[in-house]
Amino acid sequence: MATNGSAGNAGNAASGGKLEIGAFAFVAGYTDVIGFIALAGLFTAHVTGNLIMIGVESVGSTEGLFLKVLALPVFVGAVALARLTEKRLIQRGRGPVVPLIAAEIALLAAFAGVGLRMHALGAGTESTLAMLAGLLAVAAMAIQNALSRTSLADLGPTTIMTGNSTQVIIDLVDLPSTSPEARGPIRARLGKMVPSVLSFAVGAILGALAYTRFGYAAVALPIVVLLVTCIRRAQSQTAVQAR
Repeated sequence: MATNGSAGNAGNAASGGKLEIGAFAFVAGYTDVIGFIALAGLFTAHVTGNLIMIGVESVGSTEGLFLKVLALPVFVGAVALARLTEKRLIQRGRGPVVPLIAAEIALLAAFAGVGLRMHALGAGTESTLAMLAGLLAVAAMAIQNALSRTSLADLGPTTIMTGNSTQVIIDLVDLPSTSPEARGPIRARLGKMVPSVLSFAVGAILGALAYTRFGYAAVALPIVVLLVTCIRRAQSQTAVQAR
């Protein structure tokens, strides 16, 4: 029989998981829309969307085309490096999530710093500073993309919402007619994917509004969200190790 303490811990873990899902999805939507507005349609989180933009710009305006082409190998390299770092940390008996999210925070801070410098100098979207800013954001979101497939796989995807939205619709259609035994897993999946989709949408809307008003300084918000998430996870790890 579960004790009140163990039940409470399970509830706290579930609540913490939903908060992390919301936080990571919010950051992805927020960062993606800022990259799109500020850098001539660059996708930073949904990086394969740049393939579509490359196709569009190959027959029209070429503004930002080289940056979108560069984003793909940078994304591949950042994901590979994140995975290698993750494996190395695990081999050393260290949790990989906190250090890698700290790296994501650092990259987003650099993205904001370079963007602010770009605006101060009046540099355009074809400038070297613009390319550096965009690639820093792509690298930051590559870390989150990688973790969502490995150490944070239990949270589900938090950077690309097409699959999540499709699964939510399928589950909502199936739920009324499915057997009682199958409803538990469906509800659990909905409990992860619905907050993810909603948080991503909220992040995209707020990111657009914040960038329009504050420019690259708006990137401070996802940095704070990730920092709080990082601290909470570090505290949770410390508490588990102390038991």
